[in-house]
Formats: sequence, C-alpha cells, structure tokens
Amino acid sequence: MAAVGVAVDEQYNYDIVRKFTVMALVWGAVGMFVGVYIASELAWPFLNFDSPYISFGRLRPVHTGAVIFGFGGSALFATSYYVVQRTCQTRLFGDGMASFTFWGWQAVIVLAALSYVMGYSQGREYAEMEWPIDLLIEVVWVTYLIVYVATIMKRKQPHIYVANWFYLSFILATALLHTFNNLAVPVDLFSLKSYSLFAGTQDAMTQWWYGHNAVGFFLTAAFLGMMYYFVPKQAGRPVYSYRLSIVHFWALSFLYMWVGAHHLHWTALPDWTSTLAATFSIMLLLPSWGGMINGIMTLSGAWDKLRTDPIMRFMIVALSFYGMSTFEGPMMSLKDVNALSHYTDWTVGHVHSGALGWVAMISVASLYHMIPRLWDTKMYSEKLIGLHFWLATIGTLLYITAMWISGVMQGLMWRAFDDFGNLQYSFAESVAAMHPYYAMRAIGGMLFLTGMLLMVFNAFMTIRQAGSQPVGLGVNPAKAAA
Repeated sequence: MAAVGVAVDEQYNYDIVRKFTVMALVWGAVGMFVGVYIASELAWPFLNFDSPYISFGRLRPVHTGAVIFGFGGSALFATSYYVVQRTCQTRLFGDGMASFTFWGWQAVIVLAALSYVMGYSQGREYAEMEWPIDLLIEVVWVTYLIVYVATIMKRKQPHIYVANWFYLSFILATALLHTFNNLAVPVDLFSLKSYSLFAGTQDAMTQWWYGHNAVGFFLTAAFLGMMYYFVPKQAGRPVYSYRLSIVHFWALSFLYMWVGAHHLHWTALPDWTSTLAATFSIMLLLPSWGGMINGIMTLSGAWDKLRTDPIMRFMIVALSFYGMSTFEGPMMSLKDVNALSHYTDWTVGHVHSGALGWVAMISVASLYHMIPRLWDTKMYSEKLIGLHFWLATIGTLLYITAMWISGVMQGLMWRAFDDFGNLQYSFAESVAAMHPYYAMRAIGGMLFLTGMLLMVFNAFMTIRQAGSQPVGLGVNPAKAAA
C-alpha cells in the first residue's frame, strides 16, 4: 500500500471496510450461484440428483441468507463504516469491536448455510437460523450498534448527515425485529431444534412483522443510506432537497412498521389487521416516491455523466427499480389484487425487482465507487463495469418479466371454473404451464450472475494492482469527506 494509503488508514479505519467489501463480493457470487442453481432445479428437476442436501427446500435459505445477509449485509457494514467515518470526519470507534463484527458476521453466514444444508431450520422467512446462531447474531448486532453510535458521538462535524440517520434506523430496527421474531424455546441445551414462543396466527403475524420490516429497514432504509451518500458523491452534486430527505426518513420509519400484515390477506388473521396494513402500504407510496425523486433529481445538471459513467447508470437504474417496486408493493397489498397474486410467482417477481434492481444495483454502484478509493488506485477496467451493467439490467428484466407472466397465469388458472362449477385446471397443469417461464427466469439469473463474476474479477485485478499505481484518491481525507 502506498504511503498515502497508510496516511488515510491512520485517520480512518479503512481496513475493516476493505474486509467487508471483499466478502460482499464473495458472498454475492456464492449466493447468486446458489440462486441460479435452485432456479434451474425448478425448471429442470433432475438437477436435484435425488439428494436431500441440495434440494430446493434446503438450498433456498442458503441462497437468501448468502445474498441478503452475506452480500447485502457485508455491503451495508462496509458502506456504513465508510460513510460514518467520512461524514463525521472521525475514526471508527473501537477497532477491536469493529473487527469482531466482521468475523462474527462471517461466522453467522457460514454456520447458517451449513445448518440449512443439514436440515436445521426454524422455517421462518428470512430468519431460518436456529437459536445458537440467533444468539450470535444478537451479540454481533449489539456490537455493531455500539460501534456506530459511539462513532457518531465523537464526530468532529456538528451535523449528522442524513445517510447516517438511515443506517442508524436500520441497525436499531433490525435489532428489535430480530429479538422478538426469534423468541424461542430450545428442545434442550444440546439440541439445535427449538420451538417458537408464538403459535398459529400470532406466529404468522410475528413472522411477517419481521419479514416485511426486514424488507423495510434491512433492504430499503439501509440501502437508502447508500443512495443518499454515494449518488451525490458520484454525480458531484449536492442532494436535490435535504429537507425532503429528512421528511423521507421520518415518514418511511413510521409507516413501514405497520405494513407487514398485508402478506396475510385471506388467512386466519383478523380482517381489520390486514386492512390496516394495506392502508399504511398505500400511504407508504408517498415517502418512497419522494425519496426516489430526490435521488433522481440529484442528477440535475449531471445527466451527461450517464453517457460516460457506468456507475451512474447503475445508480439511475437502481432508483428506477426502487420507484417501480415501491409502487408495485402497495398495489399488491390491495385485497382485490392480492386475491390474484397471493402465493403466485408474481410475488417472487416483485421481490426480485427490488432485490436485483434496487438492492443489488445500488450496492454494486456503491462498491464500485469505494473500491478505487479504498485501495488508492483506478478500477482495472471501466469497460467491464459497463458490460456488468448491461448483463445485470437485462438479467433483471428477464427474471421479473418471466415471474410476472408466470404469476398472473398461475392466479388465473387456479381460480378458473368450467361451466359446471368445477376447477378448470388441475394444479399439475398449472405447474406444466410455468415451465418455459421458469427456464426464462433461470437464464435471467445466469446473466445477472455472470455480471457479478465480472465484478469479482474486475475488483480482484484492481486490488492486485494497488500500491503499484497510486492515484492519490486518499490525499487529505478530511477535505475529501462529504
């Protein structure tokens, strides 16, 4: 590492940011590969090879855990540690504690994946880990909260930049959600198996209170922290409206806590509860689109960069998908729409328009922005970033289009009746009709995975050339802070 890089490391703890950045890339490639494999299993079932260990049921949580908590979580640790130091102009609090969050979090991902393959699962959406891993998560997360809050408290800037508000809300909300969703009683001290403290409808309500708020705070608010820092930095423009960003924060934080029950229309949950959730879901459209508009309007005066800067293209497409998926979600919460979409692949398409189009693309853009600055060098290949952009965009569009068509067809076939009042199609017939769309989904995933592998290669070559080609991106870090 060049001397300038050492100077930056003395003021800021970039070592921990580098570690999380590298692991975000690793888990992104691993998690997306598993996702492509299980999508292929649905299209071509022989890929199960009659083995329970690689069946869809066991690999699916490996995929979601690796991409949400491995890729997304590591990217959030990396960017939040980077942003809080840059905007507060102070070194991260507690190097040892920060290092513990890294090793603890990686241990969580590995242990969770191994337990899923072996058949241990709570069966809770995005929270399948059994109780020993849940306890490890709790310790890591509380340590993360302490590091983050203590860093803000010793800031040299009186103002707390808005990105830190979003990151902090994500850390606090995730701690709350994880704690209450995972209240369980182990079978015995030496058993991995446990039983939820809740039962029946209350258990479902708790799961979706967690599940949707995990989407709300882990997969939305946190990545909005990325958006509010990296979009202005990459565009070289101030945030379009700082006042709107604060309104966006408070409205989102208040409304998201109420919407989880919209997943439970047409179930044993009381009707008034899911209706309340749907009402708040519709209201959520306003702050969501306000934030999207704020991000897009930040590019005012910098639109020409879209022609020359592939990172900006990732950002603008991410914001577009954020707007689209936050319109689609409230629409699907309406009972009449939900009656068609419930339990179908439309929901899968909606989830991945947000996961691939918004979360992955803003993460990729943020990592591309950070990597040359963390290693004080230029990216190995700008052309590969551009190719990655097109592979990711086309792959996402193929994926969600396939799931939209498949989902609407499922909804229509499942409730079609003949002239005698009997179901017109058997379930097996609806599954057979989905086959071409499952194949299309797998191909879309392959394109997205290919783009991710290109990013891993590009980052590896960039890091390898670091030190031999310093470009001075870390000079005078105090002045470089946002």
